Amino acid sequence: MPKNPGTARPRTRAAWLLGPALVAGVAYLDPGNVASNMTAGARYGYLLVWVVVLGNVMAWLIQYLSAKLGIVTGRSLPELLGARFRTHTARRAYWLQAELVAMATDVAEIIGGAVALWLLFGVPLVWGGLITGAVSIALLLIQSRRGARTFEFVIIGLMVIIAVGFTYGVFIGPPDASGVAQGLLPRFEGTGSVLLRHPSSARRSCRMRSTRTARSPVTASIRPRAGERMPRPPARPSTPAGCSAPRAGTSRSPWPSRGR
Repeated sequence: MPKNPGTARPRTRAAWLLGPALVAGVAYLDPGNVASNMTAGARYGYLLVWVVVLGNVMAWLIQYLSAKLGIVTGRSLPELLGARFRTHTARRAYWLQAELVAMATDVAEIIGGAVALWLLFGVPLVWGGLITGAVSIALLLIQSRRGARTFEFVIIGLMVIIAVGFTYGVFIGPPDASGVAQGLLPRFEGTGSVLLRHPSSARRSCRMRSTRTARSPVTASIRPRAGERMPRPPARPSTPAGCSAPRAGTSRSPWPSRGR
């Protein structure tokens, strides 16, 4: 038995408030976000870690301001905007953009769920989208018929499964600490810093730019007929900026050699 029973009730009530907080936090673990982040990691490695960190910081700031607004005024943001909008046109415009944002978000979640089912079980994307939509409707029915508390328990159970899966993945394939630290530096693929770290990428980029400059779309579409000579190619282009000139005997011109 606790020494001070009066302090046990506020603590219990505060613990029950974690349910709505975890339901709001599921926005970070929805299928759309997980699919986007994993695809970006598979293609670019740790290059976009800073984008994920910056997005989380901005989300924390927005949630902090929303909580502060609700505590001070006792109203939600739509209620305050409805009180400040003087005309019905402004209110309907705000409602319309909110509905469009909600639909766009739901489309991303359905696509993410369909991709997840396809990767895990080989379910076709159309059927995966239908299954994801059916599960979403079932969760809404649980909230409307069983109450908010049951809905919170279901969402928390799903979050526990996701947390266990991510934790297992971290131990199976631990991330590279140096790679994560470098990913915190804001940069994009194709910048000078990336090309300097990967000389092969720089050489490949130079060859592509030289080829595009040497062969224009007009001359590339010309094909000689039977018995005709190949049209004279344009003058040899200058070396692109940041690329070294090719050595003698190593030219990679797309035009065939003439008159030997």
